Amino acid sequence: MKAVGTGILGTGSYLPKQEVTSVELAERVGVDPEWIERKTQIGSRRYAAPDEATSDLAVRAAERALTQSGLSADRVDYVIVSTSTGDSPQPPTSYIVQDALGATRAACFDVNVVCSGFVYALALAHSLLASGGGRYALVIGADVYSRSLDFDDRRTAVLLGDGAGAAVVGPAPEGTGFLAFDLSSFGSAQGLIKVVAGGSRLPASAETVADGGHFFRMDGRGVRDFVFEHVPPALRGLAERAGVGLHDVDHFVPHQPNGVLLSELVQRCGLAGAHTCRTLERYGNVGSASVPVTLDDANRAGRLRPGDLVLLAGFGGGMSLGASLLRWGPVST
Repeated sequence: MKAVGTGILGTGSYLPKQEVTSVELAERVGVDPEWIERKTQIGSRRYAAPDEATSDLAVRAAERALTQSGLSADRVDYVIVSTSTGDSPQPPTSYIVQDALGATRAACFDVNVVCSGFVYALALAHSLLASGGGRYALVIGADVYSRSLDFDDRRTAVLLGDGAGAAVVGPAPEGTGFLAFDLSSFGSAQGLIKVVAGGSRLPASAETVADGGHFFRMDGRGVRDFVFEHVPPALRGLAERAGVGLHDVDHFVPHQPNGVLLSELVQRCGLAGAHTCRTLERYGNVGSASVPVTLDDANRAGRLRPGDLVLLAGFGGGMSLGASLLRWGPVST
């Protein structure tokens, strides 16, 4: 799928105020803080306040993206929210966001592709706009994982946090914008990351809660093997279809699962010459928000310059992989 004429016009992010350092979390999960640093390179993460839900984080990030793009909410044609931790099974979280923003003309829907979801949502936004179905889309990745963590499981509890990131997608100046997307799904690996209860197969009950069925579970070694097997060839193929090489990439904005894994992935992909944007040291793994939060961080720091080649890559539960290459255009910082 090749993209012409749409790009990112503005970005925004929101991280909750409560900071939980690895020193604090180490005591709660019963490990040494040095173990967390050595295994993950995560120093802190943010947890949503008791009165904050996924939609609240999404609205804050969206407002900042709209402000940077100079666009009012009532001009948005689509609101797409990527999340696997929506406010509730119904209504879609995007409808709550639409109402809070006043994006009254927007068609809305949620996407659940876990950590790849933001890139999938960008691809959907591009396709809708390129087909003449509108002019502007607001794409948001938001997750609140702190409420599905088992703090007796140190392997997952130390990784995840809460946050939201957003991007306004619209007409791109000539020579900028999306070049290509790659979306891949691997249902045979569905068991590597899961929350087994709370759906139609295992509805929430006293028994599922007692069994910990609503907790986030992950096979860390299996996920690592999946990432190293599938991500490098996918990114090489994406670059080839876009008519560039990975050595041409100026900025790599990946999902932020684990610092050790991320460093090795950069080497395996041949992206050592690019600037790898990282936020995991401060925010941990924020699921579908990882890519947009990290993109906004780089954008607002002034690191992304017009004409830079930017590679976005999400990967995770499903299992799934979503990647995109774009020429960065002029946005306000």
